[in-house]
Amino acid sequence: MSEHEVRAAGGGSPGGSATRAGGGEPPVGSTDWEVVIGLEVHVQLATASKAFSPSATAFGAPPNSLTDPTVLGLPGALPMFNRRALELALRLGVATGSEIRRRSRFARKHYFYPDLPKGYQISQYDEPLCEHGHVELIVGSERRRVRLTRIHLEEDAGKLIHGAAGTSRVDLNRAGVPLVEVVSEPVITSAEEAAEYMRALALLVRYLGISEADMEKGQLRCDANVSLRPRGADKLGTRTELKNINSFRFVQKAIEHEIARQARILDDGGTITQETRLWDADAGQSQPLRSKEEALDYRYFPDPDLPPLVVDAALLEATRAALPELPMARLDRYVAAGLSTDDARTLVNDETLAAHFDAAVAAHPSARTLANWILSERDARAVPAAHLAALVRLVDESVISGKIAKDVLATMLATGADPATIVEREGLRQITDTSAIEALARQIIDANPKQAAQFRSGKEGVLGFLVGQLMKASAGKANPQLASDLLRTLLSS
Repeated sequence: MSEHEVRAAGGGSPGGSATRAGGGEPPVGSTDWEVVIGLEVHVQLATASKAFSPSATAFGAPPNSLTDPTVLGLPGALPMFNRRALELALRLGVATGSEIRRRSRFARKHYFYPDLPKGYQISQYDEPLCEHGHVELIVGSERRRVRLTRIHLEEDAGKLIHGAAGTSRVDLNRAGVPLVEVVSEPVITSAEEAAEYMRALALLVRYLGISEADMEKGQLRCDANVSLRPRGADKLGTRTELKNINSFRFVQKAIEHEIARQARILDDGGTITQETRLWDADAGQSQPLRSKEEALDYRYFPDPDLPPLVVDAALLEATRAALPELPMARLDRYVAAGLSTDDARTLVNDETLAAHFDAAVAAHPSARTLANWILSERDARAVPAAHLAALVRLVDESVISGKIAKDVLATMLATGADPATIVEREGLRQITDTSAIEALARQIIDANPKQAAQFRSGKEGVLGFLVGQLMKASAGKANPQLASDLLRTLLSS
C-alpha cells in the first residue's frame, strides 16, 4: 500500500501534497516534460520467524516447507504479532527521523492471488507506524534528502514460479515473512537519484542490522511510480508503476526506459494509461501487467484478530539509545579526519572495511595513510588491524620505507607475524645514516655519468632515476628523501 493509494481513497498524504513534488530533468529528446518519481521499497526484516506465526524465515528451503495453519489461512488459525519485527521497524523509523505513531493498527488488504492463501494481506493502512521521515543520499557530489511519506509493517506474499506452456507454481515459504514498506514522497527527479536512493536505503538497513538487503534473495524489492508533467506544472501526471526490479542498476535502467516511453507517447499527442508494468531485465523493456488497483479495490478494514500496536516510551527510548553510527555520520567523520569524499564513501559503503579502518585508526591515528593502504592494498584488508597500524607507524617513523613496507605486509599475511618482528628478524630497518647514504650516492653518480651530466644541464627529471638506482643498491633500505637530498647536493656542488 502506497501513499498514492491513500490519496486515491480520499485521504490526504501525511507527508505532504502532490503539488509539492519536484520535477526532474527532461528525458533525452524532449524539453517539455518534468520527471516525478516515487519509490515503494519492501525491506524484509531479519527475524527468525514470520510476522504472525512461528514458521521460520529461512532462504532457500524446499518449496512450501515453511508454512503453518496461519500462513495457509486455515479455519480457526489466529495471528500473533512478532514483537521482534516491531523492534526492527522502529530502528528504521528512528534512524530516518520519522514521527513514531505510539498507537498504530493492522488492516486487512484484500486481493485474490494464489500466493496469498487467505485472500488478504495483513498490512497497515491509515494508521502506519512511522511518518514524515527522510533518507539521506549523495547524487554526484551533492548531498540530498528524500522525504518519506510513511514506513509501515506488513506481511509478505508467496512467490509464483512461472513455467512453460502458461503453467505456474506457488511457493508459500515467503508468505507471512515480516516486511516494512518504505514509501517515498514523489520528489525523486531522475533515474540516477532513484538508484542512489535505493543504495542509500540498503546501506542504512544493513548498518541498522534489520535486513541483509540482498535484492537477489528478494530481501529488498522496489516498485517505482513514474510520471511526466508539463515543465513548470504543479499537478502530477498520470503515473505507471514498475514492478520486478531486482538490482540497483536495473532500477535506474527501468526508470530511464519508462521515462523515454512516456515521453514518446506524450510527444506524439497520446495519453498515459495508469497501469502496473512488469520490468523484463533480459529484454530491457517493460510490459503491461494489469491496470493499477486503488485503495478502494483492496477494501481495507481494521483486522479484527489483532489489537492496536502500542509503542511505549521505554521501547522507543531504548531504540534511540541503541542506534549505531549511521552511514552519513560516519562519512562526515571520515572527511573531518582528512579523507577525500570518494575514499570516505568507498569505506562507508563496505561495513566490514569501515570497521577494519576504524580499528586501525584507533591503534595509530594516521587516517589518510591507513585509508590509502586499505583501499590500494588488498593484503592490508586481510591482516589484523593492529598489525596494519603498527606497519604504518614504522613507515611514519622512518623505521622502514614504503617499498619495504609492502614486502613486510606480504610476509605478515603469509606468516601472521607482527611487522616489528619481521623487520628485526630480516634486518629491514631503513638506513638513515647520512655518511652511508652519501657514500652510495657518490657511487651512483660515478656509475651514471650521462644522467649526472643531464641533471647538471637542467634536466632535473633524471634525479628520480638516480634515486631509484640508489634505492636498488641499498636493497630499498635507504631513506628515499635523504637519498634524494644528498644526490641533489652532490650533483649541484
